[in-house]
Amino acid sequence: MTALYDVAALGNAIVDVIASASDDFLEQEGLVKGSMMLVDAGQSAALYGRMGAGVETSGGSAGNTIAGVASLGGRGAFVGKVANDTLGDVYAHDMAAIGANFHGGRLVGGAGTGRCMINVTPDGQRTMCTYLGAATELAPADVDPKVIEGAAITYFEGYLFDPEEARRAFAKAAGLARAAGRTIALSVSDSFVVHRHRAALLGFIAAEVDVLFANEDEITALTGEASFADAVEAIRDKVKIAALTCGAKGSVVVAGETTHQIDADHVEKVVDTTGAGDQYAAGFLHALARGRPLDQCGRLGGLAAGEVIGHFGPRPQVSLKDLAARAGL
Repeated sequence: MTALYDVAALGNAIVDVIASASDDFLEQEGLVKGSMMLVDAGQSAALYGRMGAGVETSGGSAGNTIAGVASLGGRGAFVGKVANDTLGDVYAHDMAAIGANFHGGRLVGGAGTGRCMINVTPDGQRTMCTYLGAATELAPADVDPKVIEGAAITYFEGYLFDPEEARRAFAKAAGLARAAGRTIALSVSDSFVVHRHRAALLGFIAAEVDVLFANEDEITALTGEASFADAVEAIRDKVKIAALTCGAKGSVVVAGETTHQIDADHVEKVVDTTGAGDQYAAGFLHALARGRPLDQCGRLGGLAAGEVIGHFGPRPQVSLKDLAARAGL
């Protein structure tokens, strides 16, 4: 059956506030550099008041990935939850402006639209404090069967694995995708997700996931192995495809007994690593949906990640489709 979308993604609908920060600021705020922590509305507001001048942009991991798919010329749909407020309007507008379809619901009378305070240090590392707000209210009723059944790949954001209702939405979407003969992909998202939900994640991966995305810390935490090399071997027979990112060292893609080592794209200066994994997934999934070989999937993922770390913000600032054409991809 012909797909209406290359990728349909389920994730947290978040508006990012990105600001430059010093290591001293992180220490003063008690923040662990390079980490992501959840905060409540009051903590989010207090941190916002102490941060430097910020840039606001629609984000959320899976939403960023769909933005990358759209920049590559692909067809994307995003399923998430926002509030019936100004930030919710901004989020819906931003998704439409990049050519992606926004699905899900509007929460009325509850928490506000989610937001993420991102402090970026001079070395490009991002430290995130996230108030999930309405995003946590994503429920099975928000999952439109036509969207999931019409997507070549359904992509799940690990960050959304925490709320019980969202996990049920995952189960519904996975069932729809599996019944339609579609591919299911999951991003682990962060090692803290693994530490909180390792057993449940492993169960979901074993039962539903075809393509797994993780970085070095996440895959070692997930497999329980001490080294990345051992983690690669441990995950090899657990999923059809594992795309494992290694920062400046590139990525490793394993499928059965096959291993592809993909070099990282050259970047003049790393400005902000926010969204690097999201854009790697965008390039990889776009190529996979178009039937490209796995090494080319990894190369396109690397190209998309390389573009986004060269500037502030988690979404492409130039056409990834044009960059890919110039690179022969």
